[in-house]
Amino acid sequence: MDTFYAIIGFFQKGGLFMYPILIVFAVGMAIAIERWFQLSRIRSENRRMWNELHPVLVEGDFEKAREMVSEDKSTISQMLGMGLARQGAVRRREDIEIAMEESMMEIIPQLERRTPYVGLLSNIATLLGLLGTIMGLIEAFTAVANANPAEKADLLSASISVAMNTTAFGLMAAIPLLLIHAKLTSTTGQIVDSLEMASVKALNSISSTAKRQFQAS
Repeated sequence: MDTFYAIIGFFQKGGLFMYPILIVFAVGMAIAIERWFQLSRIRSENRRMWNELHPVLVEGDFEKAREMVSEDKSTISQMLGMGLARQGAVRRREDIEIAMEESMMEIIPQLERRTPYVGLLSNIATLLGLLGTIMGLIEAFTAVANANPAEKADLLSASISVAMNTTAFGLMAAIPLLLIHAKLTSTTGQIVDSLEMASVKALNSISSTAKRQFQAS
């Protein structure tokens, strides 16, 4: 309980700027949690779908592969679906590759959606903390100017201590958001890399199957 009351006291001493920092932190964490669950779900669905689809591609059963991706809603199915649809029509590697790259251009913004706001809110929390400290220092020096000379030192030190609370709280809010933003960015990059790897493997499977068919004929 002592820790709880200490936190409450720390928050109250910081002044009005503690509240916008708290709101910024809450909004940033809400976005971060939503993005984390979304990216985790997308990565899990992609891994599951690829494990099922890859053996079918290696066998060269593209009709079955097209049927599988058409019934699935994962991002990897969206990308490979574009390529497999082009494979059934033209069979040229370049056209299939372009189709999957076009799909990737649509998928990547969906993966990165709202993640930049976490980094932005981290910076805003820091700036609000500094602004609160500056405003507190202005008030402190204004009060000291009209105070008794014998009390000036004690009053100034106490006022500065209170003013610094907003900077401390701003950093306490900003650092976790910054770390989470880095993790979300890294996870998004890993998903994009896995999609690119899947597209290359799918293209190689298509090319190998076409080569075998050509040699057989």
